[in-house]
Amino acid sequence: MPRTAKKPHAPAPTVPTAPFSASAIVSSAHLAKGARPELSQFEYGLIIAEHAFNRWVVRCMAAAGMKDMTPMEVLVVHHVVHRERPKKLADICFVLNVEDTHVVTYALKKLVAMGLIESSRSGKESVYQATAAGVELCERYRVVREQCLTDGLVREGISGQSLSETASFLRLLSGLYDQASRAAASM
Repeated sequence: MPRTAKKPHAPAPTVPTAPFSASAIVSSAHLAKGARPELSQFEYGLIIAEHAFNRWVVRCMAAAGMKDMTPMEVLVVHHVVHRERPKKLADICFVLNVEDTHVVTYALKKLVAMGLIESSRSGKESVYQATAAGVELCERYRVVREQCLTDGLVREGISGQSLSETASFLRLLSGLYDQASRAAASM
């Protein structure tokens, strides 16, 4: 069987690099050497904000009276309480932007066992709705949040408009990251 010659790989495209500032706060300086070093600063901000937010929701929920919940369980119970309507697993995953449904399924099972939500059937699908205990817990969480977090935002002069604009920006970037992940998955 004759051997075929391998085709040479095309050289990787070069990306113009912007000057990297040594004073930039990043977790991976090698990633800040590309065309947009500010992206590395932003991503580091996301990393530390994500971990701080996860610590916050768990500790806020503990202060509200429910210890040992995971961040996902806290997010799921809040979403199930949201608008007082039954929610399907697919809808919960979609709203929370969670790709791994088993992670949400596990959280739902634990929340049902805790008596914070209940499951019922709607046709062939399970739907989840908050119990009175779940609604009450989320209200206690809201009170702790007001005392510990909201007052700090006011003291720091962070306006509602600023928070709203930041939320819009994060949703926009979420879409860009989702598109980039689809592109990377097809490479």
